[in-house]
Amino acid sequence: MLLKVEDVTKRFGGLVAVDSVSFEIKEGEAFGIVGPNGSGKTTLYNMISGVYQPDSGRIIFDGRDITDLPAHARAPLGIGRTFQIPRPFPSATVRENVAVGAMFGRAQADVKEAMEISDYYIELVGLSEQANKAAGTLTPLEKRLMELARALAMKPRLLLLDEVMAGMNPKDIGNIIELLQKVRQEEKIAVVAMVEHLMHAITKFAERVMVMHQGRKLLEGPTMEVLNDERVIEVYLGKKIREGAEGAEGHRT
Repeated sequence: MLLKVEDVTKRFGGLVAVDSVSFEIKEGEAFGIVGPNGSGKTTLYNMISGVYQPDSGRIIFDGRDITDLPAHARAPLGIGRTFQIPRPFPSATVRENVAVGAMFGRAQADVKEAMEISDYYIELVGLSEQANKAAGTLTPLEKRLMELARALAMKPRLLLLDEVMAGMNPKDIGNIIELLQKVRQEEKIAVVAMVEHLMHAITKFAERVMVMHQGRKLLEGPTMEVLNDERVIEVYLGKKIREGAEGAEGHRT
């Protein structure tokens, strides 16, 4: 098992943001974490990536207890992530921004190799024409794609995607899912996609999903089985989901 999250809890004062959540992810798996705003998804991501340390519970990565390991020490082990709001180095070029991932991730590449890795992933996400532009001049969609390229350049074994498809049109979402499936299969990357409401994207992408509600795990299992469970419909979706249906989105709460 690549990742084991065991009964993790995180409190902020009197607020329990994540409450005794456990789940596992296999190498190369496509896994979705869904739930309404405020359900604890981002806090869970931050504990896995090392931004926060849990108040209780354990996080095991590739057999190693990384619960107390700081974020900068997790990237070389093979944990990469994107952020919901990209924060590039605005005056550096797209190529330079992506190369940072190669230098400080699992690849630990030197400058020359990092630039070559950067060129590969920039082309993969469709930003070759923007490669030498300052990152601060990119559109919001282009910044998301650059952030994805930078995370992939880290050569992760586990890639955490934070709302990477939010705001995209169906065509762009389809392209991103196709890209993710390609790198997942070719590079044996386990990809975890966190979404708030893009259910049609999750049905096309994820083999299994976990639904969070009020900081706890509500349900986990095969994607369509979980999303059509009466408990999930009641607290989150409001309607049944047809597999791969365009526009099949749960409401925000």
